[in-house]
Order: sequence, then C-alpha cells, then structure tokens
Amino acid sequence: MCLLAVWRITCFRLFHENESLPFHMRGISKSSTFFAALLFPVLLNAFWIDTTEVFSTCMGKNSGVIVISPGERGESGSAKPVLYLLHGYGGDFTSWLRLAPDLGKMSDEYGYVIVCPDGGLRSWYLDSPIDSTFRYETYLTKELIPWIDSNYQTLQKKEFRAISGLSMGGHGAFYIAMKHTDMFVAAGSMSGGLDIRQFTKSWDLKERILGDTICCKQNWEEHTVINIADHLSNGQLKLLFDCGVDDFFIDVNRNLHKKLLSRSIEHEYSERPGKHDSAYWRNSLDYHLLFFKKAFESSTP
Repeated sequence: MCLLAVWRITCFRLFHENESLPFHMRGISKSSTFFAALLFPVLLNAFWIDTTEVFSTCMGKNSGVIVISPGERGESGSAKPVLYLLHGYGGDFTSWLRLAPDLGKMSDEYGYVIVCPDGGLRSWYLDSPIDSTFRYETYLTKELIPWIDSNYQTLQKKEFRAISGLSMGGHGAFYIAMKHTDMFVAAGSMSGGLDIRQFTKSWDLKERILGDTICCKQNWEEHTVINIADHLSNGQLKLLFDCGVDDFFIDVNRNLHKKLLSRSIEHEYSERPGKHDSAYWRNSLDYHLLFFKKAFESSTP
C-alpha cells in the first residue's frame, strides 16, 4: 500500500511540474515510482486521484475535473458521500490541490470523495442570461453530478452530497445549493462574494455574466445569494460560512448572517483574523471538511 500511495502522489506531482505530460497523467515511468518509494519509506494514506475531462452538452465543451477518492482503487467497499469543492475567480479545477496538496490525505481521513470541478475563470457558477457559453449551474447540477455518480462509487441521495468553495466558489456553492436543495444536504462558503450587487464594476460581472446594471438590473437581483436566501426554509440545508475580518467581502458575509438570523434560518457563521488569501483558506478548509463529515454522519444510508 505504501508503494501504491507513493505512486499516486508521484503521478500528481509530476503532472503539475511537467506540462509536457498528458492531461490524464499517463506515461510516467515505473522508475519514478521506485525512486519516490525510496524517498518516502513511511506508510502513507490510501487514496487515489483522477484528473479527467467531462463533456458539457449545455456548453459544448470539455471541462476538467479532479476526483479524489479514499481507499484503494478498485477495492470493493461501501459507497461514499461526496463533497464538491469550487475554486475562486481566475482559478481552475487544479486550484484546490495547489492550495491544499494534502487533500488526498483529507479525503482518506474523512471518508468521502472530494470533487474539484472547473468553473471557468469568471463564471461565478451561474447560467449567464447574456452569454450562452456560461452555463455552469446547469453543467454542475445536470451533467457533472450525474457523471460522478455513474463513474464512482458514491451515495447518490442528497443526504450524502455537499458543496463548498472559496470567494467566487463560495458564492457558487451557496447559490447552487440554495437553488437545488433537493440535491444537497449541506453547503459552505469561505470568504464568499455573497452579494454580487455590491461589485458591479469588478470581475467582468457586468461585461460577461449579468449585463448592464441599468437595463439588466433584474439579472443582478435574481443571481445573488443574499436574495436567493429569501426562498430558503429552515432545515432545508446545513449552512456553514466564514470570512476574515480584513477581507473585502466581510460586509456581504455579515449581511447574509443578519438576514438568516432575521428569518430564523439555522446556520454556522464565524469571523476570524485574516485576509482574502490562501493562508486564510487553508485554515478554513479544516473547519469545512469536519462540518461536512458531521453532516454526512447525521444521515443514514
């Protein structure tokens, strides 16, 4: 098992350090595995990482995805819960593994599959009303999730599916989960841009995603998390969100917290020292993974 785990880690590291390697990680010599085994003689956690592409019919293109699974590849065992982990603005499906290289170990420790989809550089995980090439809500809910459930040993009820993300991905996780409460038991947001109406001149939101704030004002009202939350009933979702006190998104997080309190929607919210940066997100990730483990354990297969 030690050699197998090292092989997986070696594949992933070489994939990111050598851009000439094929997209799906083939072509790595066994000598690399042997060399890595000499460097890492200790027993490592058993997990496996797939890097692949899923074709999106609604957007007419392939979209990258990383799937991290606990246990040995091909071993017989029980189906696992799934966490979808969304990247931020300007990132891609590899962003989370670069931010937290020990995600494989975490998947093994918590006992659930972690899926890192690609949300485009600036999609905000919306179906854009002005650009048909941005249909990431439909892609995630209608195409990617069924594909994951068909190709991996997953528990396919909502009680065993969660979603979280950072920044743009925090908005996306809450937006998608609140609109599709029949698909998720829990949702999280780290430093999320939870009211995009406050940032009309930023991140190409006006130009590429929602249109002008005057002629297309309704687009902004209908696609921001803080308004989607108005349709949420208590108990539909387990919610966790947090933000650093020096983050430029702190006010929109506080506003959502106040709204949920006013509507008696149970949730967990916290503020900690920190900015809008990787140091904060690496720390926040631990809280989110534990939260989802508890959410899954509260359900019965």
